[in-house]
Amino acid sequence: MSLLKPLKNLVTKTRAKVRSTIDYLLGDTHEYYTSFYPGNQSVIIRKIITHLVKKVPLDDHNLDKIKGIHPDSIVVFTSKNKRFFDFLYLHTRLKALELPFPELGFDLRFFFLLPVKRVCRILLSHLDYFLHHFHIKDIYTSGFAERTLLDQKAGFVCLIEEDDFYKRFIKATPDPLFHLIELQKRIDRSVVIVPEDIIYVTKPMHKNPGLADILFGTHEKPGLIKRVFTLIRTPEKIRVEVAGPVDLKEFISRPEIERLDAEFQTHRLRSHLVDILNRQRKSITGPVLKSRQEITEDILTRKSLREFLAEYAARTETPLRKVNKKAAGYINEIAANYNLRAINFLNWLLNWVFSNIFDGVVVNQDEINRMREKYAQAPLILVPCHKSHLDYLLLPWVMFKHNMPCPHIAAGKNLSFWPLGPVFRGAGAFFLRRTFQGAELYTRIFAAYLEKLLYEGFNIKIYIEGGRSRTGKLLCPKPGGLAMMIRAYLNGACEDLYFVPIYVGYDRVLEEDAYLKEIEGGKKSPETLKGLLNTRKFLKKKYGKVYLKFDEPLSMNTYLQDKNINLKRATDKEYMDFVKGFGYKLINSINENTVATPHGIIASAILNCSQNTFTKDQMLRRVNTYMNFLTFNSAYLSDTLVMDQDNAFDSVIRNFLSRNFIELADEDEEEITDVTTLIVKHNKRAILDYYKNSVICFFVPAAYTAVAILETDRFKFSPSDLVLRYKFLQKMFTDEFSFDEEVMAEEQISRVIKGFINEGILVPDPKKADILNLTSEGLRKLKWFAAFLTPFFESYSTCLLFLEKEKTDKYDVKERAKKILSFGGKLYKRNQVQHKESLSLINYRNAANYFARNNINGSADQVQIDYHKEIIDRLARLISG
Repeated sequence: MSLLKPLKNLVTKTRAKVRSTIDYLLGDTHEYYTSFYPGNQSVIIRKIITHLVKKVPLDDHNLDKIKGIHPDSIVVFTSKNKRFFDFLYLHTRLKALELPFPELGFDLRFFFLLPVKRVCRILLSHLDYFLHHFHIKDIYTSGFAERTLLDQKAGFVCLIEEDDFYKRFIKATPDPLFHLIELQKRIDRSVVIVPEDIIYVTKPMHKNPGLADILFGTHEKPGLIKRVFTLIRTPEKIRVEVAGPVDLKEFISRPEIERLDAEFQTHRLRSHLVDILNRQRKSITGPVLKSRQEITEDILTRKSLREFLAEYAARTETPLRKVNKKAAGYINEIAANYNLRAINFLNWLLNWVFSNIFDGVVVNQDEINRMREKYAQAPLILVPCHKSHLDYLLLPWVMFKHNMPCPHIAAGKNLSFWPLGPVFRGAGAFFLRRTFQGAELYTRIFAAYLEKLLYEGFNIKIYIEGGRSRTGKLLCPKPGGLAMMIRAYLNGACEDLYFVPIYVGYDRVLEEDAYLKEIEGGKKSPETLKGLLNTRKFLKKKYGKVYLKFDEPLSMNTYLQDKNINLKRATDKEYMDFVKGFGYKLINSINENTVATPHGIIASAILNCSQNTFTKDQMLRRVNTYMNFLTFNSAYLSDTLVMDQDNAFDSVIRNFLSRNFIELADEDEEEITDVTTLIVKHNKRAILDYYKNSVICFFVPAAYTAVAILETDRFKFSPSDLVLRYKFLQKMFTDEFSFDEEVMAEEQISRVIKGFINEGILVPDPKKADILNLTSEGLRKLKWFAAFLTPFFESYSTCLLFLEKEKTDKYDVKERAKKILSFGGKLYKRNQVQHKESLSLINYRNAANYFARNNINGSADQVQIDYHKEIIDRLARLISG
């Protein structure tokens, strides 16, 4: 016993010395783990990581999502696949920006990135723990993960990895998401999970992988060699995307989640996060690409279509074999051949073309980001206005440049000519006939093709105006294509649809001469190879800037819920009424996003002068009045107007002089001053009218109101005095100017009156609240606004004069308009028509349609003709008098 006591004391002292030595080596804590990355690595490693990270862009849109997280929240970043660079990128980049950055990597081991001293401490602390407890310590059972997160240090979780899944499923190792859910249940603070993805290849994936995909990994999951190669060669092409943060407290409190046990809550959370990341990736790369043949086979073998083909064959007494052959031929005629080679070729070509002919393409990045986020939820139906053939190319090019997939584009069959047809097909264009009337089988095949595109997740661009606007203003919507899109959605092609109204505007359109020819009754030139070769001359000119505005995407699910409409139970008439109303809503949204350009404002001021001769000062007074009205109503202005308004207007005046739209009264005058006299060329008024119409949507309610005020013929009036005439004009010009039926005429008048008061045109009566006084200067300015309607009054008056002489129901629509145009030309030569821009085939067509709807078809309807003619002539005299 005497020998054991000293031995026991020695062991105790030795243990104490060992413990003291271990404590000394480990420092203040024993909590050392390879999953925690303090960032104090060696200088060489830090420089390498920093060098790689700074070359990969992270835009403000993504940073704003992180900045928007409540500072008291526990932040955990998550990626789909297990990649160390994702963690290192966020750690380095966000730390430099003083934002929450990941330090704890669940299921990650930073062994080779840590300093030797820290590695030794990790090994020592784990050995010490094992000798005391006889099992390996981890961040979960030790409570280290929870303490780290509660200490405001962010974490990082990988969602899918084969080895980790095996460990969790077979060996029952801890699941990070399970622990996050359990932590959230115990605390009041929110655990916020931020999904992120570093996309090395933004191209869409092919359904069948190639040899390169097998060797170096797919686009979705590139191998190490492909990732390193991309980081070194083209880091600027890598996209870092941050999805909307997921509040774990809100997620587990959902009724369908709350009733599950923790294990199944974990499965649902993982699926939810993976779905978010998959949708986000698709919003950049687009859906998986199938070959044209695969798309064709999928459509033709669909059960519902096969049943229709069999029924159609029986009904038309046509052999089924012939019907099937015809259906396959229609798909071949319609279908796109979407491929990256064509898209990359067009991107290269259009970069060169657009940089040569335009001074810039103005796009708001926030609007692109908003659109991309909606695409992560459902396919987009892009609905731009249609002013030029360049629209087909411009929008896909802009989307491609901003890392969004090119949409499929509905294009007229007239553009399928060689060699552009095959190129357009490769870039996503599918071709349709001008009319589907009487083509039942073709219509059904076309509808089936649209359904397939939406089912695959492609965005689609359609032109609801039906064709290019030759007048500069938007055309009435054609419901056919829109009806097919909504029908495909109702048939279950997609869970939701987002419609995106898009304004596309040009300082100057390429086709202005062709439009002038068509408006004046000339025949439209067909698109041919010869015409394509002639476009070389356009590359030698400059056409100013292009403006694109993307409105807030409109969810079809939300729209139907808000309106409490069930389209599945609607009759055919009710369905088409809905489609027409929805089409006008989209047109109105495009109008609301119109960008006012100096070309449109100057053209308006020129044409709204009562005489063909005017001084620069007289013109600029109109310009200033119009600009004040636009500014008061918060209209979108071109960047040239925002930056330097005076210089922008002077530049347009010089441009119009150089193009012979206007001329100097004194040709020897060298410098243009305020007293310089200008003359508008008669033969150029129609082109100027095109540019005036590009901004006319801002002034139509003001023009209606101004005409109504002039008609009162009093300097004192009440807004209620204007309502009847305003409604009359709104109805008469329905085919010229769309309007929101949900906004009452009284509300529109009220908005205009506020603008007129701001401009000093009207003054509220000091004694009577509902009375307004017209100022002497205001009378003149009222006519400047009312003058926007002058050419339309002349066109409609000409139509009535024609109806007095002939019965138009013996002509078809096109022939009738041409007859009126010829008649108007004769009146112009006799000086009975004053404004050459009123000699418009489109104006006459709209006028004849309006009068036909009101049962005015010829001389037999003289009473109604006299009634309308008296009103129109009187209103026109009020403006010119």
